Amino acid sequence: MTDIFEALDEMNRRPKPFEFYTTKDLWTDEYTSQKMLAFHLDETCDMSSRNGAFIDASAAWIASRFRIGPGTDIADFGCGPGLYTTRLARKGARVTGIDFSPRSIAYARETAAKEGLDIRYINEDYLEFDTESRFDLIVMIMCDFCALGPDRRRTMLAKFRKLLKPSGAVLLDAYSLAAFGERKEATGFEPNLLDGFWSPEPYYGFLHTFKYDDVRVVLDRYTIFERERTRTVYNWLQYFAPEDMEREFAACGLTVAERYADVAGAPYDPRASEFAAVARRS
Repeated sequence: MTDIFEALDEMNRRPKPFEFYTTKDLWTDEYTSQKMLAFHLDETCDMSSRNGAFIDASAAWIASRFRIGPGTDIADFGCGPGLYTTRLARKGARVTGIDFSPRSIAYARETAAKEGLDIRYINEDYLEFDTESRFDLIVMIMCDFCALGPDRRRTMLAKFRKLLKPSGAVLLDAYSLAAFGERKEATGFEPNLLDGFWSPEPYYGFLHTFKYDDVRVVLDRYTIFERERTRTVYNWLQYFAPEDMEREFAACGLTVAERYADVAGAPYDPRASEFAAVARRS
């Protein structure tokens, strides 16, 4: 009984913001990466990626707003299975996609080969990615930026600035304070939590949601008990006021030049659950 008590006690312990990272495990595990890819490719839902209709509208707006065509150099950080890279390469751009999921990159490469598209895919943690190439446009979409703690965000922004051409731009989206206000602390338990998402074998899943009001961070911590192992998955999300994001960008030599409600170019709305920013080198 002592072991059970200690396990439950640990599950209820509130870690420091961004104290642990397990994101790579989620995207590289043989089983869960297959599940995540299926969500990516389901055009009816907004799970790993947004729905297909939104991505079509978003890619069209990006192509128009940034005048994408032959000779445009684009980097997509966290490209997944190539949903944006494929659409932008069809416009004639030279596209680089970076993602640490081998399964997603394999799918993206296969799609590019079938269509004869000029896309370079890198299977690597984008925090470690470096290249001599310079880009007209860098995108980070689906609020990936929010999954990074402060130190990692600084590393990411410094990398963006280094990799931009002098007239280049960064486009990314983030969860807003309006969305943060909707989040609540909670504890849940369910056999085979999330309909068997975590394992093909029977398991018991606990979800603890912690909210850090002082730093506007939310943690969804999943503890998965299988017959042969126990896993803990930390899903961190940082929520932003636009002014806070602009200060972070400025500290890394980037200036936020435009705000939108989303990466499809809708007008900025402070009540929306997310917002998009376009930044350039200061």
